[in-house]
Amino acid sequence: MRCLPCATVLALAFLVPSMRDAAAQPSYAIAMHGEPALPESFTHFPYANPDAPKGGRIDYAVPGTFDSVNPFIVEGTAARGILDLQYGYNVYDSLMQRSYDEPFTLYPLVAKSVDTDDARSYVEFTLDDRARFSDGTPVTPEDVLFTVKLLGEKGFPRYGITLKKIAKMEKVGAHGVRFTFKEPDRELPLILGLMPVLPEHATNADNFDKSTLKPMIGSGPYVFKSIRPGEAIVLKRNPDYWAKDLPSKVGFDNFDEIRIDYFRDENAMFQAFRKGIVNVRIEGDPLRWKEEYDFPAAKDGRVVRDTFRSGLPSGMLGFVMNTRREVFKNPKVRAALVDLFDFEWANRNLFAGAYERTKSYFDGSVLAADGIPASAAERALLKPYPDAVTPEIMDGKWSPPVSDGSGYDRTFLRKGYDALKAAGYRLDGHQMVGPDGKPLAFEILLNGNTGDQIAMVWQRTLAKLGIEASIRSADASQYQQRLSTYDFDVILQNYPASLSPGTEQVGRWGSAARDLDGTYNFAGVANPAVDGLIGDLLDARTEEQFVAAVRAFDRVLLSGFYVVPLYHPPAQWVARWKDYEHPQKISLYGYQLPTWWKRR
Repeated sequence: MRCLPCATVLALAFLVPSMRDAAAQPSYAIAMHGEPALPESFTHFPYANPDAPKGGRIDYAVPGTFDSVNPFIVEGTAARGILDLQYGYNVYDSLMQRSYDEPFTLYPLVAKSVDTDDARSYVEFTLDDRARFSDGTPVTPEDVLFTVKLLGEKGFPRYGITLKKIAKMEKVGAHGVRFTFKEPDRELPLILGLMPVLPEHATNADNFDKSTLKPMIGSGPYVFKSIRPGEAIVLKRNPDYWAKDLPSKVGFDNFDEIRIDYFRDENAMFQAFRKGIVNVRIEGDPLRWKEEYDFPAAKDGRVVRDTFRSGLPSGMLGFVMNTRREVFKNPKVRAALVDLFDFEWANRNLFAGAYERTKSYFDGSVLAADGIPASAAERALLKPYPDAVTPEIMDGKWSPPVSDGSGYDRTFLRKGYDALKAAGYRLDGHQMVGPDGKPLAFEILLNGNTGDQIAMVWQRTLAKLGIEASIRSADASQYQQRLSTYDFDVILQNYPASLSPGTEQVGRWGSAARDLDGTYNFAGVANPAVDGLIGDLLDARTEEQFVAAVRAFDRVLLSGFYVVPLYHPPAQWVARWKDYEHPQKISLYGYQLPTWWKRR
């Protein structure tokens, strides 16, 4: 064998480390799948107006009350707007800033760069040495490590779940922090990237899990101006905010003050908006949106109504059937009950036709499986589970039956009856009975009066086929207790969805969560296909692989008929006084209040 020349050996010796370093170079951004959409030279997010004027005050309204300004802990009810997905991360910045024009991508903020390997067995953040808390103190790696440990031990359970996945936390150099994971996890680097940073020097770790009304120090664009317990909170913009010129913050945080008022109910909030006491109203009532914006300011143009159409999934609002109960063990029975919700009657008579029927757990987005046949990639993922998806759902041809809206559609009722008959049920007089001779009967448990009208719609239709669905309302504490121990037949539940579903699906549908009290697996699902596809969507490397995995997952959930799909609004409805403006470009996730401004 011929030896390589010494010069070549030396060259290779130097080349190998440089190649390794090049492969592990920190990046300015990180995406859950694929590559970040924006280049490193980006100047602002597409949905932010870099020329938005600064100044003025905006008044928001929320229902209820608050007794704490600590948004990280279980105890107490924290005030809105401090660390808020809707009103903004106003007091606390996260390590990196999420772009809401992409499914799940993070850009620089407190951390100026991020590094991870292909397997995502670790993540390393390098902090921007300009980062400061509102008291002027630098944000340090020690603060980051302190925060992750403190929140993991004394914060909401989700922080504890994150901490348990970390094998080692350490400071790297003067400005770096590195987290090594117990096992590779594609989502965990981004979860940590969204972690806020608390100042170790100004945080009482011993009492951190206790609610407080003492203003807290963060690194965000706003600081506390005033706190009126249970009534209002006012934040003022920090003129020395360190990140105001970062590309990820240009066009954001435009108001000098943000005030959030608390009201006893929705009607009081609406009246305050009509009078101009509240400047922006996020409308959730379709009847009000359609019929009650006829007051003078709305008629003469001083109030503007905007309809925003996003690419965000609708999520799933529906009646969840607890498969731990004998009555719901047969999927054919569940499928028949799904078919017996008269959406057309409810939409016409209760909601002025404003809603759309939900047909997917990710309706309205690229992740939804309804209306399209399964792709070759989906079928490959589903091959180990040959009976997990019905042929109709596999071909994209399933949708809930449509009635004529009269409430007496015999064809609609006949389809439900035939489905029950095929499952071995029959009418005995005026009562639907099963193969064992027992009546088909169950209880719908509600949280107070929430959902009582829609429950009665379903009850009314079921009664026409001899099915007894009783309705029981429980107070909040009793309802929560029964939820935690799965002591119910049916509940009304909303499952929000994002464009990047991840580990939360384990708690909702995974078999590991079925027999643990306090999870969100209310339906009692223990399905190998569900478990396998959650793993597939978590392991996906490319956007194409991810979409295929989520659509296949959607098909399996739909085929299980665990939930009676109800409805969702076709768009986001927001009303504003005309002095308040928003960017013309709307993000993939819809409107973004932190980018709005007041007209000069």
